[in-house]
Amino acid sequence: MAALILRLDITGQPLRWIPWQQAVMLQTKEMVAWDAGDTIFTFRGGINRSTGRRSQVRVNSIIAVRGTPRYQSSKESVPPLCNRQLFLRDSHLCMYCGKQLPEHLLTRDHLLPLSRGGKDCWSNVVTACRICNHAKGARTPEEAQMALLAVPFVPNRAEYLVLSNRRILLDQMEFLRKRFRQGSRLNNVQ
Repeated sequence: MAALILRLDITGQPLRWIPWQQAVMLQTKEMVAWDAGDTIFTFRGGINRSTGRRSQVRVNSIIAVRGTPRYQSSKESVPPLCNRQLFLRDSHLCMYCGKQLPEHLLTRDHLLPLSRGGKDCWSNVVTACRICNHAKGARTPEEAQMALLAVPFVPNRAEYLVLSNRRILLDQMEFLRKRFRQGSRLNNVQ
């Protein structure tokens, strides 16, 4: 099974993707407070010698786990930045020329270059093709007279979870989409 289980805290806030084995363990330890989603997986175990019955555990695609919700500081709530999620955030489009390209032809461009004190963070980077990144050089988009097609944004937790999983089930996507920021560009992700 390639699908991952969406783990929530007790309040329903999405936390992370977990493998089915971890979800089964949480279910058998009775740590699942509630579940959501339409997809239910049934995992079968061995046969009980005394009863002759086979064990099975049912796990939903979305589970809320018991325990105290872990409130995140504002620094922890910013998801880590990596090229794969950046390129997905920007739909594999160069934010200067608008060409949609495969990942190996894209680069990370810093709006305020690192050499001039810019930070390597979501709000200072966009996806760019190699040609546009080279043409911009160590200048800002304004200095290079290269207009941006879209403003960079920091994805919230739900948006980041969509960016970090290639195989999201329909019920998981519907659950996460309700937690996107209003007007999120990720609403178009299937």
